Amino acid sequence: MTGHPVSNRDQTSDPPIAGRDLAKADPTVGGRDLSPDRRAFLRGAGLASVAIMVGAPVPFHQNLPTGLIPAALAGTGTLNGKDGLVRLVDRPISAETPAHLLDDTITPTRRHFVRNNGIPPLDMDPGTWTLTVDGQVDQPRTYTIDDLQNSFEVVKLALALECGGNGRAFFDPPATGAQWTHGAVGCSEWTGVRLRDVLAAAGVHPDVVYTAHEGADTHLSGDVGLLPISRGVPIAKAMSGNVLIAFAQNDGPIHPLNGAPLRLVVPGWPGSCSQKWLRRIWLRNRIHDGPKMTGTSYRVPRYPVAPGESVDPADFVIIERMPVKSLITHPANNAETGRTIEVRGHAWSGDRAVAAVDISIDFGATWKPALLDPPPNDGAWQDFRLQLSLPIAGYYEIWSRATDDAGEMQPHAFPWNPNGYLNNSMHRVALRAL
Repeated sequence: MTGHPVSNRDQTSDPPIAGRDLAKADPTVGGRDLSPDRRAFLRGAGLASVAIMVGAPVPFHQNLPTGLIPAALAGTGTLNGKDGLVRLVDRPISAETPAHLLDDTITPTRRHFVRNNGIPPLDMDPGTWTLTVDGQVDQPRTYTIDDLQNSFEVVKLALALECGGNGRAFFDPPATGAQWTHGAVGCSEWTGVRLRDVLAAAGVHPDVVYTAHEGADTHLSGDVGLLPISRGVPIAKAMSGNVLIAFAQNDGPIHPLNGAPLRLVVPGWPGSCSQKWLRRIWLRNRIHDGPKMTGTSYRVPRYPVAPGESVDPADFVIIERMPVKSLITHPANNAETGRTIEVRGHAWSGDRAVAAVDISIDFGATWKPALLDPPPNDGAWQDFRLQLSLPIAGYYEIWSRATDDAGEMQPHAFPWNPNGYLNNSMHRVALRAL
């Protein structure tokens, strides 16, 4: 196995997930209290989702009254396997991580955000899982996970994933979709094989322009003939060296709601490109038109629009690389501190490197450069830190502003768009110095 060593400020180990036995798998979703007024989350959620959340099969699921919260979940704010996540949507399950819980250089599995589009499969047995590679290729192939491990170089990389809607909650008027604040991002270590190696072995036709990805999750309607999501990327992105077909997360099995036992990891692009529960990759001689690839899904207007303005769907373009961004992970928002503090966090910028992070304590009037670490490998976020001495006791806001190696800088405010994508406005954290 090859890869790059990755330093970690305060990494702690995650409990193992038994990939071959769903009954032993760490369940996933955390966050808000499952009180009776939220019982509707089970309506249509699907047996697979319920089994994953309670951590075992449900033998008498047919008798479970519609909307009734299982006793294992009633009154709990988090579930085994996820620590402190805030659940935003129950159907499909989407949960974000508060910024102060993302302080680790490598995001622990239990703190990696969850963003699903359909109902996860019930069978996640890595021993029987297969991946088919076909379409515009010379020789279609079907691989088991063991085949992938034995046929291609296995690598381990720290790779940042971010939902395209991260920051949506800060648009005014509100944009449609889950109201993510800052926590739909994470940078775990992923182990797998390079997508480009697998495609090369199949023989890529010269007219191929796009990949197409399919997973084993089912549509929220329950119709097995419908895919909840099937996105792809331009072939040039697919053939870059840090796009992985991953079968491990942080040296353990991938968490069930993070795509076990096999998923794509496409760093620097919207997380929706990183198909979970991966079953098929096929190559096309046109832009892929699967579910969530057409209309306005994961697209933004090609020109600036006024807040609330209607936009013709023909004027939307597909999101590719994610914009430059920074996240303050210490101190926590609304913390009480002394007057000497360390500010720290992470910064990233799609397919680029971050060149600088600056910090302000006077509402942007002046800025101080933070110490910025290089990424451990291409596709990872970069740590920053700065020691500050606050002049007097009182209320402060810590602002962070990242600039990438192409000169793109985080704005104070990001222009509105109908679906609330790509908000990379400067991160602000409030504190009271005593």
